[in-house]
Amino acid sequence: MSHLGKFSRWTLLPTGIMFVTALTACVGNAPSQTLSTQNANGGSTSNKILVVAAENFYGDFVKQLGGDQVSVTSILSDPNIDPHMYESNVQNAVEISQARLVVQNGDDYDTWMNKLLSASPNPQRVVLEAATIADHKLPDNPHVWYGLDNIQTIAREITSALEKIDPANKPVFEDNLAKFQQSLVPIQQKMANLKAKYAGTPVGLTETIFLYQTGPIGLNVMTPIEFEKAIAEGNDPPADTVATTNDQINQHEIKVLIYNIQTVTPLTTNLQDEAQKANIPIVPVSETMPAGKTYQQWMLDQLNALEQALGS
Repeated sequence: MSHLGKFSRWTLLPTGIMFVTALTACVGNAPSQTLSTQNANGGSTSNKILVVAAENFYGDFVKQLGGDQVSVTSILSDPNIDPHMYESNVQNAVEISQARLVVQNGDDYDTWMNKLLSASPNPQRVVLEAATIADHKLPDNPHVWYGLDNIQTIAREITSALEKIDPANKPVFEDNLAKFQQSLVPIQQKMANLKAKYAGTPVGLTETIFLYQTGPIGLNVMTPIEFEKAIAEGNDPPADTVATTNDQINQHEIKVLIYNIQTVTPLTTNLQDEAQKANIPIVPVSETMPAGKTYQQWMLDQLNALEQALGS
């Protein structure tokens, strides 16, 4: 199955589509930049740029970069939900119809967003696809937000979009971008420290998401790439790669197992169980940012857990 086959489950009911069409006719194509609505806390978002992010980490970027000038809604925000299986709803369609700026991942990761956008066309709306913007993208790996080089490029594009929508606040956005870029330095330093200590250490991955960090850190990923890709795409891995991955754990060929908690299958659960029996540390990582965290805190928490596991 391709990424498209896994990520394209979008089940908005026909009545919902009819509702969105009617809503779009009411809203029209006028920019929704100054549309007055009520945010989740009951406060007015009048005169703020209305932004919808497909995933909450992109929503967090926009909040940090836009500051008080934006009102952001993130559709995927629960790390307990498999983002590949997400089913959009009428409320999502309403939010998209009102948005002046939309940020999605793209690369067949969140194709349900394309349906939402098509249901309420608006030539004034700016749509950014992070996977298209990313300039350090790994082959067949849509998880570009795990790469710090990609994040810096994506942040610049978001800032540019905000400046075009609201040019009067360009100095504010530029200042916020500088602060955002600086806030990534501790993550870069942590990864550099891990590389200095643990480059070459053999590790296992249940899927491809963490390759954007194992590479810069210099970790030796032992898991067959065919196994990782199959799990990431919702397919059954080749039998020989399953046997190899299990042997790597049972024969203690890996130091740590890095486990995506949002892509869970019987095979990955078995790997987790076998790692526990073999006393191999397990480092949980997620695709969606945990509640109450910023992107920077999320990444550092996971890297700190990795450091602890590698040093045990």
